[in-house]
Amino acid sequence: MEEIKKESILIQYNRIQELDEVDRALLLKAKEAVHTSYAPYSKFHVGCALQLNNGVIITGSNQENIAYPSGLCAERVAIFSAGATYPDQPVKTIAITVKAEDYIVTEPIMSCGACLQSMSEYEIKFKQPIRVLLQGETGVIYVANGLRTFMPFMFWVDELKRK
Repeated sequence: MEEIKKESILIQYNRIQELDEVDRALLLKAKEAVHTSYAPYSKFHVGCALQLNNGVIITGSNQENIAYPSGLCAERVAIFSAGATYPDQPVKTIAITVKAEDYIVTEPIMSCGACLQSMSEYEIKFKQPIRVLLQGETGVIYVANGLRTFMPFMFWVDELKRK
């Protein structure tokens, strides 16, 4: 038997002012996108902004439905919009933030597995890691250099190409 250990490394910033101008602007766009969220059931609003390599910024927010599987998370709204609108442009950075109606979210919230897997498809497609910025409504900001940071044993399409 052998034990396998994979570690995740995040960079933590204590204030938004510590980010460079581009990352700060992207995170602020994600905070704006929170206000377009439709979350009458969870009362948990998520905003996302991603920047493509060509500089274009695309936003998304979670859109709930009373039939829960019919809703969509903010990350997938943004990433699928980017793929449909700019199919030849890699995603450089994605910023995600949240706001709850009943309390203040002071810690970064991780994307769900479905969103991480969906975003990873664009890393695979373009062979380029996507930087991820995460912040709650307030508090520290986590920065990751690629999606394997969050799912080190993530399913990758290369597994399907084996002969």
